[in-house]
Amino acid sequence: MIRNEPYWWQAAPLQMLPRQTVAAQSDVVIVGAGYTGLSAGLTLARAGRSVQIFDRMKPGEGASTRNGGIASGNLRPGHAQLAKKFGLERAEQLLIEGKLAREDLAQFIAAEGIDCDFALTGRFTGASTAADYETLARESELLRQSLGIEAFAVPKAEQHSYLGTDFYQGGMVRMDIGGLHPAKFHAGMLARTLAAGAQIHGETAVTAVHRDGDGYQVTTARGVVKARHVILGTNGYTDKVDPWLRRRMVPVRSRIIATAPLPGELMQVLMPKRYMLSETRKLHYYYRPSPDGQRILFGGRDGTIAGDPSWPSASLRRALIDIFPQIDAVEITHSWFGHVAMNRDMIPRIFTRSGVRYAAGYCGSGVVWARWAGQKAALQVLGEDAGRSALDLRPPPAVPFYTGTPYFMPAVFAWLSLQDRMNHPRRLHRAG
Repeated sequence: MIRNEPYWWQAAPLQMLPRQTVAAQSDVVIVGAGYTGLSAGLTLARAGRSVQIFDRMKPGEGASTRNGGIASGNLRPGHAQLAKKFGLERAEQLLIEGKLAREDLAQFIAAEGIDCDFALTGRFTGASTAADYETLARESELLRQSLGIEAFAVPKAEQHSYLGTDFYQGGMVRMDIGGLHPAKFHAGMLARTLAAGAQIHGETAVTAVHRDGDGYQVTTARGVVKARHVILGTNGYTDKVDPWLRRRMVPVRSRIIATAPLPGELMQVLMPKRYMLSETRKLHYYYRPSPDGQRILFGGRDGTIAGDPSWPSASLRRALIDIFPQIDAVEITHSWFGHVAMNRDMIPRIFTRSGVRYAAGYCGSGVVWARWAGQKAALQVLGEDAGRSALDLRPPPAVPFYTGTPYFMPAVFAWLSLQDRMNHPRRLHRAG
């Protein structure tokens, strides 16, 4: 029987924090106790500020413990698209910041001694078409020449040395991307943020934020707080407390399935390098070996907006077997989803409105960007030069006719799926 909860919670269950009295005043109130909020809270508490962090769920119950644990720091638009939208200088700054954010994550985990199965494994991206392979080959050259990142193209003739499938037309490897156990990582951040002196109130919703003189009045389910600063880090779990932000962040369901343990010799054939894995399809999938190397964790966009139907899990399983026909009889033990936050620019960002700082819009790459953006937002509150960031952009534009329910996602999902079927009619006989 499939368990409808994250595989990650087996080793790192969600924590019920002791209920504390909500303090009437704080230097900073942070909304959201995921990677963003904890990163901001840890930075501020260690700087001597009084901090209260509120979350309407258990800390980390959202995407921070539901993601795939791939530390990519992706930017969805390519270099040319970034340059067209933001200018060449900002485009290059964004790419450089991605590299710095990945490096900083590894340094943070090592310096803090967080046991979260982090490994700088590298990532293989599979090319769905010959044209995609040429694009990936050019990208690997750009990564090497412009950013000094070890990256190289893998022609289809050599693909089996990197991934045990004939599904792709070659691909690209870059060695600056790794993986971790997302729930263990969150637990480590939570422990260190508490130890630094921040108060964290789980299952305590923030219901309103209003300007109050030179500060803010923050109304919560268990009391009112006066704060000099507010940071909002709700990302794909933004609710009615901020309808302005809600119109700009579209929560998209991302689902992951976990296989039962597979024989070691089979895993060696399928994933000989233990890379993190992605691909170039429109409705692309991301996948990886579990940290113990025994299972495959396979994820993709869900396409649903309500309930928890069984068909997305079945669709993911078919897509997995398209890539690895060798495991046609595999049992699926877990299936779960979380919300990633998309915006019209498809760029993570830090911005302000009426003095409130926001860090959001990670577009499915929050393992790297959420912690980085939360830290940067906190440094900006502290007035430190280190808070400067290429992510410090204007707020993303609102999505027309959208107020919180992504009614258009099933149609988008169907359209992208159709494009993939048209581009790969023979190889995608199962997926969908």
